[in-house]
Amino acid sequence: MKKLLNNNNELLIEEINKLKKEKNAIILAHFYQRKEVQDIADFIGDSLALAQFAYKTDADIIVLAGVVFMAETAKILNPEKTVLIPDKNATCSLAESCKYKDFKKLKEKHKDAVVVTYVNTFADVKSISDICCTSSNALKVINSIGTENEIIFGPDENLGKYIESLTNRKMILWNGRCHIHDKFSLEKIIKIKSKNENIKIISHPECRKSILIISDFVGSTSDLIKFVKKDNSKKYIVVTEPGVIFEMKKECPDKDFIPAPPDDADCNCNECEYMKMITLEKIYSSLKNEKFEIHLKKEIINKAKLPILKMLEIS
Repeated sequence: MKKLLNNNNELLIEEINKLKKEKNAIILAHFYQRKEVQDIADFIGDSLALAQFAYKTDADIIVLAGVVFMAETAKILNPEKTVLIPDKNATCSLAESCKYKDFKKLKEKHKDAVVVTYVNTFADVKSISDICCTSSNALKVINSIGTENEIIFGPDENLGKYIESLTNRKMILWNGRCHIHDKFSLEKIIKIKSKNENIKIISHPECRKSILIISDFVGSTSDLIKFVKKDNSKKYIVVTEPGVIFEMKKECPDKDFIPAPPDDADCNCNECEYMKMITLEKIYSSLKNEKFEIHLKKEIINKAKLPILKMLEIS
C-alpha cells in the first residue's frame, strides 16, 4: 500500500477521503499550497478565512495544510479539538523574526501602546497582544483604535508601512519581513510589464514599497483573487507566492497570470519552501497516525484567544 500511495495520487486521495469520514476530519489549506493539496482541501483561503472557518467547524480533527502559526491559530480557537500540521518543520520566516522575549521587551518600553500583531506570529507572541490582524483586515483593525493611542505593529514592517500610508498614522513597527515578499525583483517586474501591453501588476502588501508604488492593485491573497475576477484586464503580474495562481486560473480560465520573479538570477519563481513542504503523502500520514499534533499550554491558549476573537469581531 505504501508504494502505491507514493506513486498514485488517485489512490492516495481516496485513502485520505476515507480517513476524513472515519475520523470526522477536515482539511484546511492556504492559497499558497500545492495545487493537489488545494484540490483535496475542504476549504481553502487566506489566513483570515482559515481562522474564521476553523472557529466554526464541528469536525473532531483539523488538518491544517499551511504553516505552523496557522495550525496554532486553529488550536487556539478549538482547544478541545485535535489539530494536526502535516510537517512540523513548516514554519514561517516572518513569525520566526518575532521572538517572544524580544517582542515583550518592545512592549515593556511602550507600556501604554495598543499591541497589534499580524496573524503571522506564534501563539506566545499573540498571548501578549491586544488584537491580531491579517493583511485582509489590518486597515480595519488599525482604524478601530482611537487616534489618541500609540500602536505597536508587528512583525511585518512592509505591511505596517503600507497601513501607515493609508491612515497617515505613525506606528511603532517591528523590523520583520516575509522572505518571499521581500525579495521580488522590481527591475524584472518592470521588464515584464514593458514587454506586455495592458498587463496589470497586482501585489501583496508584504512587498517592498517600491513595488507597491508601481502596482495597479494591492491586497491580501483573497483580495487579489476577488480583484482579478471582477477586473476586465486579461493579463496580470502576480506579486505574491505563486500558489495563489492556481485559484486564479480556476476562477478566471480565460486570463493569463505571470508569477513575479525574485532577485535571484537562477530562479524564475518565488515559491515559499515552507508552504510547499506539505504534500498529499504527508497529509495522509498525518491523518492516519494523527501525528504532529499541535499542543499549547492552556494559559497561552486563553491569552492568545482574546486578540484573535477581537480580530474576528471586527472582521
